[in-house]
Amino acid sequence: MSVEIIGPSSFLSSRRVILSAMNCLNLLFSISKHSNLAKQPKGEEIHMKGDGYAIETVDLKKTYLMGLVTVYALRGVNLKIRHGEMVSVVGPSGSGKSTLLNMLGALDTPTSGKVAVDGMDITRLKEKALSRFRNRKIGFIFQSYNLIDRSKVAKNVELPAIVAGTPKDIRDRRVRELLELVGLGDKADRRPNALSGGEQQRVAIARALINDPAFILADEPTGNLDSKTGEEIQNLLLRVNEERNATIVIVTHNVELAEKTGRILHLRDGVVEKERAGLTSQGQVKRSDLDMGTDGRT
Repeated sequence: MSVEIIGPSSFLSSRRVILSAMNCLNLLFSISKHSNLAKQPKGEEIHMKGDGYAIETVDLKKTYLMGLVTVYALRGVNLKIRHGEMVSVVGPSGSGKSTLLNMLGALDTPTSGKVAVDGMDITRLKEKALSRFRNRKIGFIFQSYNLIDRSKVAKNVELPAIVAGTPKDIRDRRVRELLELVGLGDKADRRPNALSGGEQQRVAIARALINDPAFILADEPTGNLDSKTGEEIQNLLLRVNEERNATIVIVTHNVELAEKTGRILHLRDGVVEKERAGLTSQGQVKRSDLDMGTDGRT
């Protein structure tokens, strides 16, 4: 009996939609299941390094078996992303972008290879330690925002810090500071369904920053926005990167957004086909271009 071997393009585009919903549920269920993660699980210590790379992958591979079909989503990806870098990952549908994002975000496990964050090989962590690690060290920004409509804006931003066991006074201060940063200081008591799409994405950015993560993963952060609002979110992300020295990895089809980042990785058929410098690393994005109003009109 022969086994058909195909590339990822015919399968992964539909899988991306499913995983986007699963990723959100995965995060929420891990929060619920491990709500006592402020206590270190016995035998699963997480030792972090403050130097080196924020993210590093070594010969990262991911293979899916769909019946008799073998899908090669990642075919050996090697990345090194320094602290404070803003990197975009681009490529056609089925190139492996979403799979790579899931590996970096500890939302899926590789078939082989290594993912290291702040020097820690996260592929070796057990479930409880991995959930704690994901909460403390990775900030997520989703295309569809994934906010909790029944909770106020401030509570949505605060949630990852509650899970992390951060004292309430520190949480309250961070929430205020981050909502001011994203231009929503006067909307803390509103609910997400009373906000525009751009405002909801700003809430998501604040939520991603609340635990001061090692890096932020953004999956098509402007995908659901009109061009004007999308540009304002682009500039906000650039501002967060510049002012907070935040490490940001963006998976996007938005060419304009990708060009504004420091480095652009082109993925095709599960490998990094090429990489090049973006405008930020070339000094072509001016600080004045990043200024944004704080009236929350987006």
